[in-house]
Amino acid sequence: MSAAPEHTPVPVPEGYRVGDWTVERPLGSGAFATVYAARRTAPAAPGHPSAPTGLPARAALKFLPTGTHTPRQLCHLRDLAEREIALLRRLRSPHLIRLYETLTVDDPDRPGLDGATVLVLEEAERSLHSLLTGSTPPNAGPALLTQVCEGLRQLHTAGWVHGDLKPGNVLLMKDGTARLGDFSTASELDGTHAYSPAFATPDYTPPELLWSDVGARGARIRPTSDVWAFGVLAHTVLTGAHPLPGGTPNARRDAAVRYARGEEELRLSPELPPAWRDIISDCLRPTHEERSAHDAASLVRRATRAAAGSTPRFPLLRRMRRSRRLSGPRGATRLATATGAAVLAAALSLVMLRDAPSAEAAQGYDRCPIGHACFFTERDGQGEMCAWYDDEKDWQTGIIVCAWGRDSAPRSAVNNGYVGDPLDDVQFYGDAGYREPLGCLQTNEARNLDGAAGVRSLKWLPDC
Repeated sequence: MSAAPEHTPVPVPEGYRVGDWTVERPLGSGAFATVYAARRTAPAAPGHPSAPTGLPARAALKFLPTGTHTPRQLCHLRDLAEREIALLRRLRSPHLIRLYETLTVDDPDRPGLDGATVLVLEEAERSLHSLLTGSTPPNAGPALLTQVCEGLRQLHTAGWVHGDLKPGNVLLMKDGTARLGDFSTASELDGTHAYSPAFATPDYTPPELLWSDVGARGARIRPTSDVWAFGVLAHTVLTGAHPLPGGTPNARRDAAVRYARGEEELRLSPELPPAWRDIISDCLRPTHEERSAHDAASLVRRATRAAAGSTPRFPLLRRMRRSRRLSGPRGATRLATATGAAVLAAALSLVMLRDAPSAEAAQGYDRCPIGHACFFTERDGQGEMCAWYDDEKDWQTGIIVCAWGRDSAPRSAVNNGYVGDPLDDVQFYGDAGYREPLGCLQTNEARNLDGAAGVRSLKWLPDC
């Protein structure tokens, strides 16, 4: 076996066997999972639902760790794995990636893999993200966007919200068609809302979720959050640029907040055809209420007309598909490397959240996401907030930076950790490295601080 790839959340060596599959090479990594190309090297056992021809010769194996270096992360990762499996087992659609089977790694000699959940998925040729790395927008962009719309329509009709639509989660197949993938943050609607884990990709998050309340079940989201994400995605695919200004995700996030306040305008590319400009403008309305008139079904109809009318490339993609037809969870343990743990910690920490722009937005301690410790610039949970899901040795040079903490001390704090977690208390310190304790927060405790000393680090403990 060759060595495991570096800098991945779940390193798996080439040649590693799991079930009937042999790992070949990494295809990509997210914040907490790694996907590998694999070939089937053993036939399905007699009586297996996939025997004799249900399993393909090749597949993509998505390794999701079901444990890591804190019980808090264990709970969160288990939830993410269960979400994706539930959706893929219940929904079958030509524009959603297919799940063939799920496996659990049983390998005590490899503690970084032992207990990992493995999703055996339809193998894609590449992601839309990789297609967009070129210097010009892809020729098949309009056709691909229509298929993304169709995937959203199928999801929403079945009562699910994707929650993290972005180029990396649009998978392109060998026949030129597109599938939606990565459903670890997908949520089933419960009435008018679904509940999603408290993190997503900021560039594709609608303004109202940048300051939303996060309760015990997660952040409340609706199908219109996918509509916003599609608007950003469509503008990026067709022009190569984000529709809001800024050179970094944080700058674009701030621009989205200003846009929702009416202080910033969209900067749609003048190169957009009128039909696509209208679609993207409707998707990027600043509020849920304004976007709710434009559901996925209406977007499919509009995108199909726009793709067929604005470019000859849409029929070309259909010819590609036609020519192809003619041619015929067990327990878990820590991640294996410190690098994987650092990447995971980055995913499970929240960046600094801005204060609400209006009286209707979230205020007070309730803004603190479930499982986090939060510190505020003002008393009673008001002002700007910094939130951490895990330990942080230095607020200024660590994985997450609390910018306002450089110049001012927090005036209030809350521990919104999980009740019953073995590490449920939060000790905070005045130095980088846990040497100068300043105070402790018990589970669910919220209180005002004297503001006399700056805070530089925090640590979750069983008791403090």
